[in-house]
Amino acid sequence: MNDAWHIRSRSPRCSATGRAFEDEEPIYAAIFRQADSDDFDRQDFCVEAWEARRQDAEAPQPYSFWRSTFEVPEESGKKQEVVAKESAEALLRRLIEEDVASSENARYILALMLERKKTLKPVDTKEGEGSRLLFYEHAKSGEVFIVRDPLLNLAEIDAIQEEVAGWLGAKPGNSETTGAPSEAGSGPETGAEGGRETVGGEGEGEGEANAAPVS
Repeated sequence: MNDAWHIRSRSPRCSATGRAFEDEEPIYAAIFRQADSDDFDRQDFCVEAWEARRQDAEAPQPYSFWRSTFEVPEESGKKQEVVAKESAEALLRRLIEEDVASSENARYILALMLERKKTLKPVDTKEGEGSRLLFYEHAKSGEVFIVRDPLLNLAEIDAIQEEVAGWLGAKPGNSETTGAPSEAGSGPETGAEGGRETVGGEGEGEGEANAAPVS
């Protein structure tokens, strides 16, 4: 299993100062790619620590980062009940953890469904050699979901959408039920031209992130 695709949880403390975050406190979430592997590490910073880090020329550059809002986590029992009721989210979590190559297309469709339901918020997109990584933040828990865009064509999207709808007990072909796109290229876009702000990352310097905080 490739650990790079695991869900990254939000820390309750600042990675630089160790101070516990307060409820509704603005923070910065940063994703770092390990130099000796394809794995990702997540670190969360308070605004003061992030601003100080920007002044440190020797500080490692993040692969991706964005501004967010810390929220005190729900009690574990309540959280499990919420996830159980959100079958699309539960399925996506399981497929990401299993990380089987054959489920990559389904993970992409499920992520789009949860984006349309505002369960997941797109925060960044990274282009690579023959691949495109989509970064989502969970609107409630602040967890980061990393999903590869398989660059599906229209016929493939329709087929995967019907397969996912079957898993969720929805009527095949009903895009209103699945929330998945009805045409190729209608998934998450990156950059100002696509209507989404790219908030920062490797090679872009330590500029201020432009994304609105997650509510």
